[in-house]
Amino acid sequence: MNITAEGAAVTAPHEGSPAIEHANGHVPQGSLTKLALGAVGIVFGDIGTSPIYAFRETFAGHHKLVPDALHVYGVLSLIFWSMMIIVTLKYTTIIMRADNKGEGGSLALLALINRQAGAKRRWTAGIVMLGVFATALFYGDSMITPAISVLSAVEGLTTVSSVFEPLVLPLAIGILIGLFYIQSRGTGAVGTLFGPIMVIYFAVLAGLGVVHILDYPIILVRMINPLDAVAFFAAEPGKAFLAMGSVVLAVTGAEALYADMGHFGRKPIRVAWIAVLVCLLLNYLGQGAMLLNQPPAQALETVKNPFFFLAPEGFRLPLVLLATCATIIASQAVISGAFSVTQQAIQLGFMPRLRITHTSETAAGQIYIPAINWALMVMVVLLVVFFRSSSNLAAAYGIAVTGAMAIDTILLAVVFGALWKWPAWKAWPLVALFLLVDMTYFGANLLKIPAGGWFPLLIGATAFTLLTTWAKGRQLMIDRMAEASLPMEVFIKSAAVSATRVPGTAVFMTSSAKGVPHALLHNLKHNKILHERVMLLTVRIEDVPFVSAEKRLSHDDLGAGFFRIMLRYGFMEEVDVPADLQKLEGCGPRAKMMDTSFFLARQTLIASSRPGMAIWREKLFSWMLRNAESAMEFFKLPTNRVVELGSQVEI
Repeated sequence: MNITAEGAAVTAPHEGSPAIEHANGHVPQGSLTKLALGAVGIVFGDIGTSPIYAFRETFAGHHKLVPDALHVYGVLSLIFWSMMIIVTLKYTTIIMRADNKGEGGSLALLALINRQAGAKRRWTAGIVMLGVFATALFYGDSMITPAISVLSAVEGLTTVSSVFEPLVLPLAIGILIGLFYIQSRGTGAVGTLFGPIMVIYFAVLAGLGVVHILDYPIILVRMINPLDAVAFFAAEPGKAFLAMGSVVLAVTGAEALYADMGHFGRKPIRVAWIAVLVCLLLNYLGQGAMLLNQPPAQALETVKNPFFFLAPEGFRLPLVLLATCATIIASQAVISGAFSVTQQAIQLGFMPRLRITHTSETAAGQIYIPAINWALMVMVVLLVVFFRSSSNLAAAYGIAVTGAMAIDTILLAVVFGALWKWPAWKAWPLVALFLLVDMTYFGANLLKIPAGGWFPLLIGATAFTLLTTWAKGRQLMIDRMAEASLPMEVFIKSAAVSATRVPGTAVFMTSSAKGVPHALLHNLKHNKILHERVMLLTVRIEDVPFVSAEKRLSHDDLGAGFFRIMLRYGFMEEVDVPADLQKLEGCGPRAKMMDTSFFLARQTLIASSRPGMAIWREKLFSWMLRNAESAMEFFKLPTNRVVELGSQVEI
């Protein structure tokens, strides 16, 4: 699929193209301990803040449960086995093995499947749509996570004193606006504090839990007993099913383990997860033990905010402050994730060009995308104002996460069969287990649609429409332009003899590695000249995160001073055409930017009734094209060396 037409990058073809040897991706630098500490600070922020609201929502949310032995044991058993099956087995043990040159996430996995599918492409269109929809759902998640996390932490102030209740919303909104405001400055300096703060936070989680477990030790055995979950379903199947819509909040953030794998590596994340898992389970056990160790009337009050009631009254305010720091870190992680996913989507051809700023000279992954940042901020603030409490937001939370998890399982099934060649007896039981758990959680969350679950579905549907419209529109534009394309051999034979040649180098950006670029035809038609050296440059985005330096550039000598240049990047890399073009050898003297002119074609779309897309999608695509960042800025071309030539294209 194509990111742009003339003057743009394209994704690598899969059929009929030679195999390309790539770099093995980047290897995270540092000791195992340092990387694991970093993973604790960044990767586990989302799932680490779940104890603040997950247990509370299961008992005191929209479908209330009495905090008695049947329900507490049943819920704890569901939480334990959900963490073991979804996070430990599915994500950290299995899915993290399906890395794309060290990178993870739905789009990275999709690119891996697409690249290795080869000729077996009968089903890849459906797989691509699923992968794109998982990405679309992520945007809904990235809006709800900061809102519910920060709001739930600030609400802890009401356990200190009811005087703070009117301040909850203003404080939460102020913190969120401040968080988005500092994104442009980068997270490098703040990032060094993330690990230690989260280590303290997880240690406090475990310590608070242990204190209450010691008063009710039998709960340790009951949590790992799956029969307690079975007993809950047997006694009250309806309530148990509804409870799963809140229990799933305990595993939100599991997909981040896979998506952030490229930052820290598989092993550090797995090692860190063992410690994080223990701390989380101890805290949930502590909340359950505290409720069972109290008189029923007191437990009904405590369950309204059990996380903060774990701490003695004098320590609740420090706990609120620590929890708020943890939720800010969790929000930072998901915002950074939205930037990374957007960059991948742009490079892989699912989004128009957007301005991307690198906030660190050493860490390539630290980027800032203003359009995404401010759009997220507006939506997050609106969510807080509209839903007004974390309990109301919890009704909207879960559908996006469970939907993405179910899609990951389907993609994993493809990996088992097409990539790893696992036998059916080994693959299908695992796929069946994961799908059973995922679809049960997804079904339970569908019941929350009227209470707020419609929001992530609306965001997902909107993002999916935009992503697919852009990809389809660009493909149609390429096809329409190819229809009027002239073979390069014919052009060279006629133009090389008749046209006046002038000194210097002309670079014509083209998305197609065949035919004559429209900008070249227009330049010759209107200016009636050709430069002594003409480079037809195609920037190709491969289905791997990184391309090795030796495979970055390739060229063909077409004769008469014409050269076809191929410049390759991975989908995690920044495009810098001038810097790489100056390294080109074998096409005469090295290119000097002051003697080089870059020619770009700018298309004006004309909507038509031709087959391809509905008129409303053509108009949407045209709007996206007009608002995309210019190719000059995206490719980092020198501003005083660029010539844009317009043309009209009917799609």
